[in-house]
Order: sequence, then structure tokens, then C-alpha cells
Amino acid sequence: MKTAFLFSGQGSQYTGMGQDIYENFKLAREQFEEASDCLGYDMAALCFEENDRLHLTEYTQPAILTVSTAIMRVAQAEGLTAEAVAGLSLGEYTALVASQALTFSQAVQLVAKRGKFMSDCAPEGSGKMVAVMNADPALIEQICRKVASETGQIVAPANYNTPQQIVIGGETEAVDQAVVQLQEAGVRRCVPLKVSGPFHTPLLKQAASDLKAELARVSFSPMRLPVVGNVTAEVLTDEEVIPLLEKQVMSPVRFYDSIQTLQQLGVTNFIEIGPGKVLSGFMKKIDKTLTTSHIENIPTLNETVANCR
Repeated sequence: MKTAFLFSGQGSQYTGMGQDIYENFKLAREQFEEASDCLGYDMAALCFEENDRLHLTEYTQPAILTVSTAIMRVAQAEGLTAEAVAGLSLGEYTALVASQALTFSQAVQLVAKRGKFMSDCAPEGSGKMVAVMNADPALIEQICRKVASETGQIVAPANYNTPQQIVIGGETEAVDQAVVQLQEAGVRRCVPLKVSGPFHTPLLKQAASDLKAELARVSFSPMRLPVVGNVTAEVLTDEEVIPLLEKQVMSPVRFYDSIQTLQQLGVTNFIEIGPGKVLSGFMKKIDKTLTTSHIENIPTLNETVANCR
């Protein structure tokens, strides 16, 4: 049985995430301490104490990366291994840490800058995102193109989460018009999302450019594990990592196609690592026959380790 680790993206954060893992495993505490040293603030306080920063993108991203990496290190110490890895958006950086393409210190500093670039480029209120349920992807893409042409504004698919849930994003007026036209075409459910910005759309072009400059300063190592990337939903080559991380910020995340690629590699067991279980929920919609579990605390760690023995 081949196993893949899947890593959480932005939006899965909550106060107290990873706290029992932190308190009970030295490996986890070391990860938090390394993050604090790299970023100059107390990562444990950010994640475990009520504060106004955890939901700000430039803090959210390094926090989730830290929690996810700490849980992964503990899971590995408990005997869990993976033959391949993938992550949703931000989670792709944790996947690259798992593959040893990036060190944790490189990754946590990168995502802190990535988060700032993204929030500067698309501040809260600059646009919106809507989950379109049970609609043909081709119809969604067609209507987004049509509305963009009609309005001169940006609206485009941002997340292909499951075949039944595709998120569109962009400028508010264009997104609203796309929703109207989707409903006129027979789509029954369009759910506005509470997100801080219309990420993974062309509105993030400047953030991608800023990130490119930061990526150029980082020395990536050859990957030791296959990483399935968000942009292409294919196994990344070492040469593709930097240009696709740049492109990823403003391109749609192809999650369900990524799962199909992992299946083609022979993966049948999927373990979501990090706060929440959003990806596990997606997995049930993508293919109910797959074995799926998640690890975010000690009970789920113990359960997953027991099931994998």
C-alpha cells in the first residue's frame, strides 16, 4: 500500500492548532522554536493564544507551515512514511519541505514573505471568491471568460477542489455577474466564501512578481520524494519548482487532478497532515474508495498510526 501525505492550506488555521503535539513532543517544540528564531516572534504564542494576527495572511501562512511540519516530524518519528506528497496552495511548501527540496527555515521565511506579498496585492475587500457547486467545469470556465470580456474585470476559476466544487474569484462586480449568469444557466448553489482575498487569480500578478525575486535567492535541493504541484497537477521536476511556485500564486489550484495523479503513481492511502480536515472532506467527494485519514492532534495521530500498522 502506497501512502501520500497531503498538507493543509490557508483557511484551516484555528487558535490552539497543534498545541497538544507541541506540549508532548520535543520534536514539535524544536520546530516552533526554529520558526520563532527565523521570524523574530513567538510562533507558539501566535498559534495557541487568542490574538488578532493568526488570521492575517502574512502570519497565517508561516503558522500553518510550522504546525504542519511539526506534526509531520512527529508522525515520521512514530513510523509513518510517504511515497509521495502534495499540498493545497500554501501546503505545497510543506510538501517541498517533506521532499527535502527546501529546509524548514527556508520555507517558513519564504511563506511569511509570500503571505505579505499576497495581502499587499489583494487586501481584504479587494475582491471575492465563490464556491460553485455541482456545475460542469467547462461551463464555469466559459462564463468566467465571457464575464471578464464583458466587464473588463478579472474573474476566473481559482480552486478545482472536487469535481462538485470549483471556486471562482476576482473583482467583486465580475464575480457577482458570473454568479448571475451561472444561475441563469441552471447552477443551483453558489456559496460566497469568507476569505481575505481573491487568491489564485490574475489579480495576484504583482505578488507573483515579488515572490519571483525572493525565490531567486533560495537554493533548492533535489527532491527526495515525488511532489505533485498545484499548477500542473503533475509530478514536479527540480527545474520546474521555482517557476511554478511563482505561477501558483496567480493560477488555479488543481487539487482533484492532483489526487488522480497520485492514484496513477499507485497511492491508495492518503494522510492529511495539519490543522483541520478540509482535504479529507474533499477526498470523500473525489473518490470514496480511497483510504483517507488526518492528523492534527494526539488522538488523530494515535488513530492513524494504529490504522497504518
